[in-house]
Amino acid sequence: MHDIRLIREDPAAFDAALARRGVAAASETLLQLDTIRRARMTMAEQAVAERNRISTAIGPLTGRMKAASDAGRPALAAEIEALKAKLGDKAEIERLEREAADTGAQLDAMLAALPNLPDAEVPDGADEAGNVVVSEEGRRAAFAFAPREHFDFGPALGLDFETAQTVSGARFAYLRGPAARLSRALGQFMLDVHTRDFGYEEVAPPVLVRDEAMFGTGQLPKFREDSFQTTDGRWLIPTSEVSLTNQVRERILSDADLPMRFTALTQCFRSEAGSAGRDTRGLIRQHQFEKVELVSITTPEESVAEHERMTLAAEAILDRLDLPYRRMLLCAGDMGFTAKKTYDLEVWLPGQNAYREISSCSNCGDFQARRMNARYRVTGEKGTRFVHTLNGSGVAVGRALVAVLENYQQDGGAVHVPEVLIPYMGGATRLVP
Repeated sequence: MHDIRLIREDPAAFDAALARRGVAAASETLLQLDTIRRARMTMAEQAVAERNRISTAIGPLTGRMKAASDAGRPALAAEIEALKAKLGDKAEIERLEREAADTGAQLDAMLAALPNLPDAEVPDGADEAGNVVVSEEGRRAAFAFAPREHFDFGPALGLDFETAQTVSGARFAYLRGPAARLSRALGQFMLDVHTRDFGYEEVAPPVLVRDEAMFGTGQLPKFREDSFQTTDGRWLIPTSEVSLTNQVRERILSDADLPMRFTALTQCFRSEAGSAGRDTRGLIRQHQFEKVELVSITTPEESVAEHERMTLAAEAILDRLDLPYRRMLLCAGDMGFTAKKTYDLEVWLPGQNAYREISSCSNCGDFQARRMNARYRVTGEKGTRFVHTLNGSGVAVGRALVAVLENYQQDGGAVHVPEVLIPYMGGATRLVP
């Protein structure tokens, strides 16, 4: 959510920043609505103040009239009636207040539909072609055979797409035996790294949330079609970012409480409405998947450093799994709705001979905090400030499973288990078809 006061101060800069995201100029319409709303509010407030002033003046006159002689009452009565005539129409005040509220609702709706503004460090660009490679890590394996995609050899290790198609339809999978064990091992390993080595608090959050939670983190209203809603109006979370970040909604924190760092391993649910025809085979793009999420709540002064720290935490997972990957700085046109700056981590998949996203770490600034009314108070100060929120994948479990299967595959369909996962696999060092 944007601060209308900042738009008033520099509307041209606001429109220029929106243009970097491919969004048409909006300041003129926003400021027109803001002007109308404030004018109506001012007129209503002035009318109420005048009514109060006149009512205060009438009180003593009424008391004097009761005590006055018969000869003095007519003059006092005339004075009272003259003041009452100046009270104004109460219905007119209510009309002004109603119009101010309606205009304010229009303004808020328009502001809520606009994406966050890109940070100055974010490169220009309309889509992924404008993203910038920041670094490349790890060594790609040299195969003595043509590496295959996970869905070609995975069924012999427990990836069951056929049964899922029968039970649930497209973009679902059963994980059985070795594949299920490896998926569980990956999730537990990630949680252990983030809690033990990076100080994130493990949380087991709800996966059903209300409208206001989805609005707070930016899924509503823009991405309604990309999410699943239940019959009672709740939403299945597309990511536990929603549950974790909304823990601070409508709260005033102390600066001593910050930073807050949360991690969770949950099921996530996405309709994938905008991805028809993409990744229809395999585990890359599913309606239901597991992900380890990272969320930080911090001060504006610390959010840049926290963004780097969070990204390093996600990279630590890939480093320890010995998976080749690269860090990408997303351009303005490819960032998510709520982000002001985003790093994507892309893991190398030899079966596809391509890098694919496995984590996205974003600094949202105060954009989500304004939608959630999440604030903090500096010790010794009376006023409050909006917190900064950050979120990232630490990492997507299904895509990590794909990366391990493809990077550690052997001729014949067996898969080596990464060394760090062997304790989580009961000592098993290989998955055998």
